[in-house]
Amino acid sequence: MKYAEKEFTLDLKEKIKNNEAALKDLIEKLLDENKSVFKKKGLDFDVGYDRLGNDPFHPGYSSSISIGISDENGEHTDLYIINIWECDRYFMGMPISMKIPGSRIAGELLDESYEDIEVELKGYIEEQLKFNND
Repeated sequence: MKYAEKEFTLDLKEKIKNNEAALKDLIEKLLDENKSVFKKKGLDFDVGYDRLGNDPFHPGYSSSISIGISDENGEHTDLYIINIWECDRYFMGMPISMKIPGSRIAGELLDESYEDIEVELKGYIEEQLKFNND
């Protein structure tokens, strides 16, 4: 869901932080549940939480979770990324890095529920296990 700068509130900031914390916990749980299963198949299963910036309402801030799978040689076979929040400066609908007159700041928040993301990630993991079983 997109938010204009005028919609940036303390409630939204709290929602962003809560989503980040909940999804970070989710991927850690998935790592604990699945690392050994992938290891038995000769694959490395890793998860990550990435954040750029300190203030969610500052252009350039972004947060995401990721799941990576590598083969026994350490080469990535798959990477799955879900963006949680991104804040950028826009001019005429295009993201820009510089502040120029007429530009606007906006953010985009993941609009799926925790439960939907959990189902999505578990489905992705099952698919990868099935694909790498062949």
